[in-house]
Amino acid sequence: MAEYIWGRNPVLETLHSLRRIQRILLAEGQREAPVVNTIVSEAEQRQIPVEIVPRTRLDQLSHGAVHQGCVAQVAERKYASIEDILALAESKNEPPFLLVLDAIQDVNNLGSLIRTAEAAGMHGIVIPEHRAAEVNATVVKTSAGATEHLLIAQETNLSRAVDLLKKNNVWVIGLAGEAKTLYTEADLKGPLALVVGNEGKGIARLVREHCDLLIRLPMHGQINSLNAAVAGSITVYEALRQRTRR
Repeated sequence: MAEYIWGRNPVLETLHSLRRIQRILLAEGQREAPVVNTIVSEAEQRQIPVEIVPRTRLDQLSHGAVHQGCVAQVAERKYASIEDILALAESKNEPPFLLVLDAIQDVNNLGSLIRTAEAAGMHGIVIPEHRAAEVNATVVKTSAGATEHLLIAQETNLSRAVDLLKKNNVWVIGLAGEAKTLYTEADLKGPLALVVGNEGKGIARLVREHCDLLIRLPMHGQINSLNAAVAGSITVYEALRQRTRR
């Protein structure tokens, strides 16, 4: 089953990934920006057909989203496994560094967290199969194409996924507003999986009970919580700071 990705940078990043692109559709009459020329050149090198079509056709394929006159038809996404993510970390001789997302429902939050994870050099992300946002074209665009460079595992049961990580000596730490430990006080340097919860309910009770530690961000204003993507990104970069500190 074919899927579509839209936006110039997401299409370009997909060209740089292992995901198979079946064809690229460009809107007729658009002024060719340097990135469009790069897309066409790389598509030609890989023998990927490039078609010029009416902009209305791209509007239909993207369901009215901002496509920047560029849409790629790609093969169906293949999810990784937790074992794949751990194997990647081992192949790099690095302690595993993962993000576990518990029922993130906003596609923009999901895309932002995937972008942060890829930028921070994380080895992969674990998401639930049900009751959560899927990695669709909007997520690909929000992540600026980071979805195509990061291993993403989709699990039916996050509690079991957390247990599997713990059996592989990965320390599982969840973000929770009521936690006693500040995020800067926790040791985030070793094998680590950070758990970010749902935008409204936070981490589910069973997943929370399986975490080794809960941490929180300090809140000094009238608002008592941060956006899930913001909170998760701050914590990921604190972990990166600790892990790269000489």
